Amino acid sequence: MNDSLEILYEDGPCLVVNKAAGVLTQAPRGIDSMEVRVKDYYRRQEQKPADANIYLGITHRMDRPTTGALIFARHVRAAQRICAQFADRTVNKIYWAFVEGHVTPDEDTWTDYLHKRHGIPKPEIVTADHPAAKHAILHYRVLWQNDWGTWLEIELETGRTHQIRVQAASRGYPVVGDVDYGSQRPFGPPKEEPRERPIALHARQISFRHPMKDESVSVVAPLSQDWDALELPQELQ
Repeated sequence: MNDSLEILYEDGPCLVVNKAAGVLTQAPRGIDSMEVRVKDYYRRQEQKPADANIYLGITHRMDRPTTGALIFARHVRAAQRICAQFADRTVNKIYWAFVEGHVTPDEDTWTDYLHKRHGIPKPEIVTADHPAAKHAILHYRVLWQNDWGTWLEIELETGRTHQIRVQAASRGYPVVGDVDYGSQRPFGPPKEEPRERPIALHARQISFRHPMKDESVSVVAPLSQDWDALELPQELQ
């Protein structure tokens, strides 16, 4: 198991890590996940045995192929307070995505209704009157374009399953590397296991209130080396 962990912020019971591509946020026993890696980190920090029970609050989740800022909490009270911020939509989430095609206009809001069918991982866009429809809203601006794709900065207003991926793909702009949603371009080095393949979607920045100090916290996550092949302008990174 690869137990690498990139810590971006740590203060009291609050920890923000840079999630690795191809790794689940949380998984059944015996499967690598960010939860497993963070618990191992705390065991080492506290010099506890490998089988010691460690409480870890999962405050939100991120798609397996996505990278970026992910918050964990070390005790129950902190986890409850951070989860409440997500429920109240007071957590600000900024994503970077590189998509196929030239997105226009330079700034806009995408509004859709999504439905995630039971047992099927991919949500679908439905009409507003669908009985299980959930509102999905994001705001984007174009950061840069090359001759075949567009670098977007995206602010999520809602946090639906695969929201950015399905909203972009439905408009003809699949996230690069996201074969599940129609991407024709590879991203990152080849992987034998399809589930380990990254896509060009990165949780760039997350801003929230510290659960115990009630102070504003804003964390920026560096891009992985997978992005180097896109040759993005350094001055914009």
